[in-house]
Order: sequence, then structure tokens, then C-alpha cells
Amino acid sequence: MSRLDDNYKRMNELSKDAVSWVTVGDDAEGQRIDNFLLRTLKGVPKSHIYRILRSGEVRLNKGRVGPDARLAQGDVVRVPPVRTAAPARIAASPAARRFGPAIVHEDDALIAIDKPAGLAVHGGSGIALGLIEQLRGSRPDAKFLELVHRLDRDTSGVLLVAKKRSALTALHAQLRDGEIDKRYLALVRGPWRDAKKTVDVPLHKFSTPEGERRVRVEDAGRPSTTTFRRQKTWPKHDPPLALVEAELETGRTHQIRVHLAHVGHALAGDDKYGDFAWNRLLAKEGLKRMFLHARSMTFSHPVTREAVTVESPLPPELERYLAMLDG
Repeated sequence: MSRLDDNYKRMNELSKDAVSWVTVGDDAEGQRIDNFLLRTLKGVPKSHIYRILRSGEVRLNKGRVGPDARLAQGDVVRVPPVRTAAPARIAASPAARRFGPAIVHEDDALIAIDKPAGLAVHGGSGIALGLIEQLRGSRPDAKFLELVHRLDRDTSGVLLVAKKRSALTALHAQLRDGEIDKRYLALVRGPWRDAKKTVDVPLHKFSTPEGERRVRVEDAGRPSTTTFRRQKTWPKHDPPLALVEAELETGRTHQIRVHLAHVGHALAGDDKYGDFAWNRLLAKEGLKRMFLHARSMTFSHPVTREAVTVESPLPPELERYLAMLDG
């Protein structure tokens, strides 16, 4: 048992009747203290966690601390006596037991998953069980599994999951600094004349009155850059079509979809920013999903620092549609 595991066990044993002192291990480095307490004091209501933080009963290195304080390895957290419910082991649902996405790479620090279209990366908004919940359900003994980034529900392809907090923070730093190379394939309404086209327009995220998350081009939005490279065109198709590779230089919500709509090239099958009448015609031709696929990611391994490239082949349903166009 690791030192961190032993401390967590001791915390749960002592927290009912006595103060616990917990030394932070590498798996919790960089984590907010409120999330650290929520994760380790299982069964304690969130409201109680924040109450003991506000009251000063929780101390970090003997000092009072707010809920947003970040932990470092070797820090000592004072946890007051609390009453915890018996840890509940939630049985994996049938969906979790049938965890379907293919694992294309795995080591001690991370997992690269080939996510299918139609599977949300996490639960919420009417979705009870997303990919990360399925993965956790299929690995009940895993101590840490967190999404490194996200893919839209209807986007397929490479998705990274961290197996330790240090890997998560290292990969997040690479994402912030633009050091991860992310490439997508998209089918768009053409004609697409440029071999290479960079779209550099700011994006603003907002919610509709119905609570739906949307994004629009707006001068006051966050800087957003996508470089598109033409792969193949079908100029005689009605309407003309083009297959393009999209390289994300930033990673905003719906970035590729909104950038394509902004330059007048609707993404095939896009039900938020695309051409709805055209989508219905595409469905009759056999394309019943959004044609956006995360083909590859290249990054520095968070532990070894070696370059790693993980790839996902184009799904069969998208390959079939392209073959129909070629036919």
C-alpha cells in the first residue's frame, strides 16, 4: 500500500472521533483542497466540507485555508472529526460492464481511448452514464481516472484519460501552452479551394434560454485558431464536398464546427451550426452522424517526456460514406 493510500485509510479510520493529519502525496499535487476532501471523505455532504473549511477546522500546514487552495506534495492537511457514511461501492451498470470504446494506448500514467460517436464523455444534461463513468465502473479499483480533455458527443476519435493527478496536470499544462498536436478529419460542403487555410477568429461561449450550450464568433471572445488542410474534394457532387484536416491551435468548445460555419463551409451532419436541410439529404445518402473525427494526438509523455502519437482510424460508417462518394 502506498503512503497516500495508507493516509487515506487512516483518515477514514480516525475521522469519526479524532483529528486526522494527512500528508499529501503526488497523486493529489495541484488539486484544490475542497476536491481533495470531497474525494477522500466519502459520504460527507459537500455542504459540510465547505462548512469545516469556512470555520477554519481544516488547516493546511497549520494555517487556515480557503476551498480554492492548491495542494503540493508533502503538505499536511488537518481534518477535524467528521461522521462519514459507510463507503458505498456502486455496482457497475450493464453499460459499464460492457465498456465498449477501444483502448489504443495505456501505461501507468494515461489511457488513450478511441471514442465512438454518440457517446458523451461524461454524464449530465439528461445523460446518466458517460464514457468516464463507464470507465470508472469497469475499473472499480482504480484510484484516479480523469478526462484530460473533451470531445463532443457526436465526435469520434482519440480521447485521453489520466490515471494519476501528476499526469493530468502535466497534460493540462501542455494543452494550455499549445504543445499538443491535435488533428481532426471533417467533411464539409465545398468547393474548398485553398490547400491550407487558417481561421483565426475569437469565440464566445453562451447558453440559450433553453439552457443549451452554444458558441459564436464575437470580437470580445477568446482567441481561437484552426488550420485546415485540404485532403480530397468531390467537385462534381451536388453540392461539392471536401475532406479537410483540422489542426487545433487552441481548444475552444465547438471550435472546428463554428470556424467552419463562419467561413461558409458547413460541417456534414452538424445539428447545431450546420445546414439542417442538407443534413437530411446526407442522411438519405447514408451519412447519419456528424462527420468529425479526432484522428490523432501527439504530446510529450507526462512521465518520460518522450513524444507519443496516438491515432484512431476513420470509423467504418465514415469510410463507407467516402467510398460511396468515390464510387
